[in-house]
Amino acid sequence: MQASLRLLGKRRFLPIFVTQLLGAFNDNLFKTAMVLFATYTIYSDARMESNFNAVSTGLFILPFFLLSALSGQLADTTDKARIIRIVKAAEIGIMAVGSGGLLIGSIPVMLAAVLAMGVHSTFFGPIKYAILPQHLSEDEVLGGTGLVEAGTYIAILLGTVVAGWISPLATAITTIVIAIIGFISGSMVPPAPRQGPPVVIDTNIIRSSWTLISATMHIRRLFLAICAISFFWMVASVLVIIFPPLVKNVFDASKEVASLFLAIFSVGVAVGSIIVNRMLGGHVSARYAPVSVIAMGGFVLYLYAVANMWTAAPAGQFYDMRGFIAHPNAWQVVVALFGIAVTGGMFVVPLYAFLMTTVEKDRTARTVAANNVVNSGAMVVGAIAIMAATAAGLSVTGALLLVAGMCLVSAWIAWKLHCACD
Repeated sequence: MQASLRLLGKRRFLPIFVTQLLGAFNDNLFKTAMVLFATYTIYSDARMESNFNAVSTGLFILPFFLLSALSGQLADTTDKARIIRIVKAAEIGIMAVGSGGLLIGSIPVMLAAVLAMGVHSTFFGPIKYAILPQHLSEDEVLGGTGLVEAGTYIAILLGTVVAGWISPLATAITTIVIAIIGFISGSMVPPAPRQGPPVVIDTNIIRSSWTLISATMHIRRLFLAICAISFFWMVASVLVIIFPPLVKNVFDASKEVASLFLAIFSVGVAVGSIIVNRMLGGHVSARYAPVSVIAMGGFVLYLYAVANMWTAAPAGQFYDMRGFIAHPNAWQVVVALFGIAVTGGMFVVPLYAFLMTTVEKDRTARTVAANNVVNSGAMVVGAIAIMAATAAGLSVTGALLLVAGMCLVSAWIAWKLHCACD
């Protein structure tokens, strides 16, 4: 670990580490602040709030579905440092537009910024890992990857938490300043030119995406792993969509509490990944995946039960953080939420490891890209499904029952994967 930390003093690593960390922080700060602003300031109807969250989630994910194949080709063909500079310059403009939308309360402007952020993240995503083998020695790549993962996780958590505590004006200023710093750090990334023979870029996004997926999904074990991971992210996207309206309209709590919900979810997934790694002893296996996602469904039902017996705040008021924590049933909400996240982490993390170790090393990047396309498609489907369900009259708490049912489907897919592999 100490050897890995020494990389933070190297120019061949520190700029890309800082650039990725700041980008992840900015994305989550703006998205969370926007959702909380719309939920607590613009809308006063649970269905409208849920629909807005679903639309914003879908718009952010859509570019991953459409453009991942193209972004991967560009990353393998062009100097990665040059792409970083272009992408990070674009981020300053995107955050300026998004901040303007946040300050004037314009839903179309905010959603346009979210879509642009999705495009930005789609083109930066493949670079943050592909550039490491070019700048680091073979015995440094694993440590560097671990530092990038840890930094990203911390940035996501901080962005989510901060969003619940600062004003729209402070959010606007912060996101623009962070974007500028991110551009400066990105400009310091050393050149990373194309390696190997030239690649002919297929600009047909449908054909290139289909080629990418079909080259991977014909392997049964890989097909089942990608399906299981994608179904998990569909479930997770629905949960993230309904959390803010659930906090506001069912638990009668403030936006700070909504931010706390999202933070607990992030921490829980990390804890779950640590637990299952200990249980598996470093062996890549899907044997705990079915029971983990069934347990996840059980915790969702527990949250549903707690929500139905929750004592509402006085009319027209919200529980602040202190009031929420003092509520006699608050501990049950935290246990249910943390249980959902921990078991979710136990389910999905081994599947990612399985994904990375099933194919030859020279096909790993394409396999991950194919997985990203299918995952993002599943998340968009989840966003559309929750919009359709709420339009049909499904309540926010009723959506929890839908999530529990989806967990059973995930368990069935995971069981088939376990039987095929272990």
